[in-house]
Amino acid sequence: MPWAIIMEKDKKKTKFVYQPEYPGGPKELTKFIYMHLRYPKVAFEGNVEGTVYMEYDIDHQGLVVATRVLKGLGHGCDEEAARVVKLLKFDVARNRGIHVLFHQKLRVQFKKTKEKPAPMPAPAQMQVAYTVTPTAPASPAKPTEKPKEETIYNYTIKL
Repeated sequence: MPWAIIMEKDKKKTKFVYQPEYPGGPKELTKFIYMHLRYPKVAFEGNVEGTVYMEYDIDHQGLVVATRVLKGLGHGCDEEAARVVKLLKFDVARNRGIHVLFHQKLRVQFKKTKEKPAPMPAPAQMQVAYTVTPTAPASPAKPTEKPKEETIYNYTIKL
């Protein structure tokens, strides 16, 4: 058979370490950042605009464990960018059982719009009220005795 068909072998994956990926890709990463980003009030009032350059570390579970500002703006923008980056959660493939710490860089742009910055969300608060009423005994021992009054308890829990 002079014209034999040569079958190629299935190639194994050549990467030794797989990088973490944000679910949905870079577009979803950008969307998440700007959805949670709050323009700092001091920067908004001071007309501060620009880009914060950050580097962050991702552990083997996909959590951001550390952030560093490479080039900042000040006026609270650096802290706000770090806060939002720490909210990120990545998908990390198993890297042959080795716990790898990944380093990635990111730019967060602060651009002033005509509208006021969204206020920081207030801490969650929950109010609980309940009333305790004593139950009447099965056979009243003294008919002249008044039943006890109701007791009302109010609690406010701040989270």
